[in-house]
Amino acid sequence: MRAVEAKFEAQRIAFAPFAFQCAWSMRELGILECVSKAGKAGASIAEISKKCEISEYGAQVLAEFGLGTGILKLAAEKEPLKYALGKIGFFILQDEMTRVNMDFVQDVCYDGAKFLKDSIKNEKPEGLKVFGKWNTIYEALSKLPQQMQKSWFAFDHFYSDIAFPEALPIVFKNPPRKLVDIGGNTAKWAIAACKYNPDVEVIIVDLPGQISVAKRNAENAGLSKRILFCETNILSENPKFPSDADAVWMSQFLDCFSLEEISSIVSRVGKAAPNAKIYVLEPLLDMQKFEASAYSLQATSLYFTCMANGNSKMYNFAELVNAIEKGGFALQESHHNLGANAYSLLIFAIFTSKNVAGW
Repeated sequence: MRAVEAKFEAQRIAFAPFAFQCAWSMRELGILECVSKAGKAGASIAEISKKCEISEYGAQVLAEFGLGTGILKLAAEKEPLKYALGKIGFFILQDEMTRVNMDFVQDVCYDGAKFLKDSIKNEKPEGLKVFGKWNTIYEALSKLPQQMQKSWFAFDHFYSDIAFPEALPIVFKNPPRKLVDIGGNTAKWAIAACKYNPDVEVIIVDLPGQISVAKRNAENAGLSKRILFCETNILSENPKFPSDADAVWMSQFLDCFSLEEISSIVSRVGKAAPNAKIYVLEPLLDMQKFEASAYSLQATSLYFTCMANGNSKMYNFAELVNAIEKGGFALQESHHNLGANAYSLLIFAIFTSKNVAGW
């Protein structure tokens, strides 16, 4: 990269909040849809103003910065200028992953992101205070604004749910009788598991707020007899935990904790259910196929820092495996590139001298 290019990229970072809000505003106001429908001919400021019911001034300042960000491009350079959808604008308008990420940043992270420096210094999610006084976002979820909850759950489920169809045959290759789902959230995995295997019983272990949502969803799915619940804080000194489980499922759960906490959680699981296999579904930083995916995960780590809990992140393969093995389990199998979002399914068993994996 030449110095002039590096300086331009530095300006992109300096004005990044405006770039984001410009993109989000053009999407929400219908500007991207308007210029998309105009096709190659493009739309003038007057046409955008009329169709989107905003002032010409508003349409102009957004469209001009839209050119600078590559969201829009000029279809005609003669007056009146005509604006068309650029390739970046296409993905902002049409790509589901981009939409989910933008809604998550706007509704969950944006206001609190300015407290990132304080979060780093204090090792607490200082940005969470924009919503109230909470220690972590998880205990607050059921009480936070509805739009924030909607965007949070959409973000949480968009990635992992895509991997479920590929993960289910692996988990049920040797069908578990009783499967414990730690951090079950809205019961999506529990419902998918019960529909996949008619004999399995799933017990969701989670905080009270999340349990209440999961119960409603299980009932609506007609699975209230096979999906049971255990309210507990897994980090408490004596967490309640089903003792006769033969499988433990943790999807996008361990990234919500520090490495030390992960080792502690796994150790408690091992004491309560020593015969259970542990299935861990996570997107790992160093197992991504695309640069955009790795970038998104790196950014998500900062959400954990300033909004979620202040001490966790998205992990690399080796550091996550090491933390789990410190908790007394040994890696048995690893399955990578599950789903369109390149998830990894890691399978562990209680450590013995005979079952150490050769990875």
